[in-house]
Amino acid sequence: MPARRLPAAAVLVAACLGAQAVPAAAATATDATATGPVVSRGVTIPAFYTPPATLPADNGALVRTEPLPLALHLPTLDGPLPGRATRLMYRSTDSNGDPVAVTGAYIEPTAAWKGGGARPLVAVAPGTMGQGDQCAASMGLEHPLLFNGRTVSVGYEDLSIYHLLAQGVAVVVTDYAGLGATDRLHTYVNRVDEAHAVLDAVRAARRLTGASVTAQSRVGLFGYSQGGGATAAAAELQPAYAPDVRLAGTYSGAPPADLAEVTRAIDGSGLVGAIGWSLNGFLQSDPSLRPLAEAHLNDAGRAALADLSTMCVGDALFAYGGRRSTRWTTDGRSISDIIAATPRLQTFLDGQRIGTLKPAGPVRVATGVHDNLVPHAQARRLAADWCAKGADVVYKDVALPDLGSALVNHFGPLLADQGTAVSWLTDRLSGEPAPSNCADLPNRP
Repeated sequence: MPARRLPAAAVLVAACLGAQAVPAAAATATDATATGPVVSRGVTIPAFYTPPATLPADNGALVRTEPLPLALHLPTLDGPLPGRATRLMYRSTDSNGDPVAVTGAYIEPTAAWKGGGARPLVAVAPGTMGQGDQCAASMGLEHPLLFNGRTVSVGYEDLSIYHLLAQGVAVVVTDYAGLGATDRLHTYVNRVDEAHAVLDAVRAARRLTGASVTAQSRVGLFGYSQGGGATAAAAELQPAYAPDVRLAGTYSGAPPADLAEVTRAIDGSGLVGAIGWSLNGFLQSDPSLRPLAEAHLNDAGRAALADLSTMCVGDALFAYGGRRSTRWTTDGRSISDIIAATPRLQTFLDGQRIGTLKPAGPVRVATGVHDNLVPHAQARRLAADWCAKGADVVYKDVALPDLGSALVNHFGPLLADQGTAVSWLTDRLSGEPAPSNCADLPNRP
């Protein structure tokens, strides 16, 4: 398989960050319950990321913390720019109702908040990073570009995080369940796991000693692609799961709201590895699906899933980009075709659908009109579904030209729309009323 180029947007972000190719270094946890570090694809995962045997009782409770050195920072008289970072491990609850340790990071900004009210907090839900623990977004803050010959990971979410910090907004970023924390696999695009991890990250940040945010701070959510799905799901589940986390605004960019459509779209693309990450995560969340998977996966498919479970986006792009899932099945059918023909699998994916509940607070949904990896139409339908439920929705179709690459058409709007998305969210955090264009939505492409 010839090597393929990394997504252009990811490479551009790495270049903007001035990242260096360095391996992850071990760190010392702040309590005695962490065991020795583990290794994933030649990368040492710090001992901090190994959860203890017992977790606190409350969702959002801190398990442990330690200082997190940011790769890019500048000393000033007021403190380091963009701020001081703390690595976090906190308790959440997974889709089975079981406690789970989640890692992430909190960054206290040096810049003053100039909007109304107390300093606000934004929870950033990262886009697709992969499934190996070395891919975690909190590690990307320390090592924006990780390359050791066996793994390639770009901390492209650093750009949105730094953008928010420059506005004086405090930021907490979640690694999601199982990404970073070494006790389980990352349950990729599991809407409940991701939503809970996002909402509990807010609770964890509020409990952090020295953080300027409090229960009175307005809260926003920010995410694109996988992160857009996570923030969308969090906005839907907040009233029932986290009524104490009141949302001033939610940005959901390119959300994978309908996984059946997304699975069909990414098959054969550079991001086909995401199918393997989804399957791995769903089989962990619901082991009763495993006999169905075993009945349809051939040796190549089982090997691919095991391989992908340790990979970041760059690794999967080089190793599997452009392949079709028909190579992984016993009868040569695609994973999408098998799902469509198997009621049990259809029912499971239907349960992952985002858009069946009214979101809390105003939301902004943005999607590139030429995005055919996380298809534009299903993201637009999410906005329409929410509008029909009476939600306050702003829908934005990012009308970049078709750049001839599915990866660029997906990642391009992340950069092109980011400034507008941050401005919209900071307006909500300042207490400004949210506009809505639901009435115009039927006339939009």
